[in-house]
Amino acid sequence: MNKLLAFVCVLFLAGQAMAQQKPQYTQYSTNNYLLNPAISGIENYADVKLGTRHQWSGLEGAPKSYYATFHMPINKDVSSSYRGSRIGSNAKEESTKKPNKYKRIRPHHGIGAMASSTKTGPLKRGSLSFSYAYHQPLTRNLRVSAGVAPGLIQYSLDPGTVNTAQGNDPAIYDGRVNETKFDLNMGIWLYSYNFYVGVSGAQLVPSKRKYRNDATLQYSEGELQQHFFGTAAYRLDLSPDLAVIPSVMVKMAQPSPVSFDVSTKVMYANRIWAGATYRHKESVAAMAGMNINHLFDVAYSYDASTSPLAQANAGSHEVILGIKLRNTRRILCPEWAW
Repeated sequence: MNKLLAFVCVLFLAGQAMAQQKPQYTQYSTNNYLLNPAISGIENYADVKLGTRHQWSGLEGAPKSYYATFHMPINKDVSSSYRGSRIGSNAKEESTKKPNKYKRIRPHHGIGAMASSTKTGPLKRGSLSFSYAYHQPLTRNLRVSAGVAPGLIQYSLDPGTVNTAQGNDPAIYDGRVNETKFDLNMGIWLYSYNFYVGVSGAQLVPSKRKYRNDATLQYSEGELQQHFFGTAAYRLDLSPDLAVIPSVMVKMAQPSPVSFDVSTKVMYANRIWAGATYRHKESVAAMAGMNINHLFDVAYSYDASTSPLAQANAGSHEVILGIKLRNTRRILCPEWAW
């Protein structure tokens, strides 16, 4: 890649960083907790996810993200779950069948935590948050949850990797290259056996950054941008062994235009799945995963760019490792967020 193309790509990356500050993930449906704290404690076990995304592979300074999430239920009556739900030891004909009998469902709570880090060129973004959610049954087969996740975001810049026209540029070397901001995420999740709908907001507390101009401090426009997400999915069980799961995610983050992802997954025997995703004016992706057993699951996706940046990169890679702790019912496939 010649120097001119590299310069254009750096400008593109900088524009993306200003407009959309949160990292994006192709496999949002595999770990909805990344977008919505109302997911906290939705399953009957403690859910752990370790993930990484290398975006625009081969492009120098492209974003690299890593995260770890954890959430678990509190005071949840696991016997109130659907009989014949996706448990590895069940007969095949019961593994996806909707039950005929229900038990009275009681409300329960959920807690969780998330740590993440993203590096884009000389810029690094780290975050830590803790979540709480309350799950309330509306009918015998419909539930709603609301969640909140306060936390901290730290932005840092490595001055040693930045070349400036002016030596010792005060914008870089004024001691404010490392900043910590308060973060607040909130969400609502409506879910049943075969569908879910969620709405959430991130970085809801505005926080401007000061910059130096003529030896004085003034407020710049480098504030935390509020992000809003809408997600929905429907699980269609075609047979005891085969399910099709279309989903959509809509994202709004001013001043960026509204963007959306459309995905479809096909799952076999609640153990193996494959799918495809389209991100509007940006990329198409292929993804696949396996619920190895009642303890581990793994997923991978590859994005091919459809934007003008496609000529400068070799695509994006995303890997997720899931761990189900305290899974006493030996659930193979998640019951509520597949």
